[in-house]
Amino acid sequence: MSKSTTTIEKYELKNGEKRYRFQIYVGIDPLTGKEKRTTRSNFKTQKEAKLELARIKLEIENGTFFKQIAETYFDVYNLWIKQYEKTVEESTFVKTTGIFRNHILPAMSDYKVEKINIDVCQKHVDDWSDKLKNFRIVKSYAAKVLDFAIKRGYIQTNPFNHVDMPVALKKKQASTEEKKENFYTREELIEFLSCFEKENNVKAYTLFRLLAFSGMRKGEALALTWKDIDFKENVIHINKAISRGKNNQLYVKSTKTGVARSVVMDSRTMTILKEWKKKQKEDYFKLGFNTKSPNQLVFSNEYNEFLQPTKTRKWIVQVQKKYHLKEVSTHGLRHTHCSLLFEAGAKIKEVQDRLGHSDIQTTMNIYTHVTSKAKESAIQKFEAYLSI
Repeated sequence: MSKSTTTIEKYELKNGEKRYRFQIYVGIDPLTGKEKRTTRSNFKTQKEAKLELARIKLEIENGTFFKQIAETYFDVYNLWIKQYEKTVEESTFVKTTGIFRNHILPAMSDYKVEKINIDVCQKHVDDWSDKLKNFRIVKSYAAKVLDFAIKRGYIQTNPFNHVDMPVALKKKQASTEEKKENFYTREELIEFLSCFEKENNVKAYTLFRLLAFSGMRKGEALALTWKDIDFKENVIHINKAISRGKNNQLYVKSTKTGVARSVVMDSRTMTILKEWKKKQKEDYFKLGFNTKSPNQLVFSNEYNEFLQPTKTRKWIVQVQKKYHLKEVSTHGLRHTHCSLLFEAGAKIKEVQDRLGHSDIQTTMNIYTHVTSKAKESAIQKFEAYLSI
């Protein structure tokens, strides 16, 4: 094909429908000095293809074509996502691409980026709010792509900044659903661990005891190696976590806040960890593994590799159902630890540092819950005391 001649050709889709397409030379890329061509396809008629071809030729003649290479939302997304990947953890990148793949791109991919207005954005935000509990997160990510388009000069303003955020669904959920408390009281925790101790699963019992008495995140516990545990000083060093990355693979990353911390442990939990270390050595020797390495995982699977995070749910649900215990998630043991620290008289900053909360508001939210519970307990004691 010569630089001056462009041919519109007919082709056929798999369903037998006819379409038209063309490829056109658009000049020399001023940045690379190389020839550039662009292809347009999926025109239903030859007339539509000719009109688009004429428009592109005019833009080339006026010198404006290169400024509009990223025409659709999907085009801009592909440019943005490459930059975004360099700025976040692999696990965050995987979660983000999932949000786009499942919710944003199916709705917005084909829009011409300069044609996206407030009404279009409002429509999709409303749709997401009807279907998704965390629709605000979806809206936020969708807006990031248009922010990127502004930086690249494709558009002037971001219409997502001007939408009205729906609240009806949130209010409806609040009025119709009673939020379950995802933590144990002191008595409930004692019963939970007592029931777990009866089971023939030392690894699981040790893990849940550690989570309840350290407050660490599950991913942090599953990344622990024996060199992170100082039995002499009764201290555990938390400096990494496992997470799920590309191709659904588990990998080691930094803690959620990116900051390492050390937590002082009670002697009983440390004794239980020692007992598990001894049993692990015996059990895994039978499986053909030497666990003497300081880099040995404290909790691993039967292949001495990372334990799948979903495994803990299977263990905890099984025991809760068997002994008719209150349903609390694995993460709920972290909330439990935080609540009981406050009830035991710990200060807010102490709890924040122990749990590794980067934002003190997270700690305060739990503190507010505990103080509300204390107020309720106080009036009950007052009523019982008066006995009127």
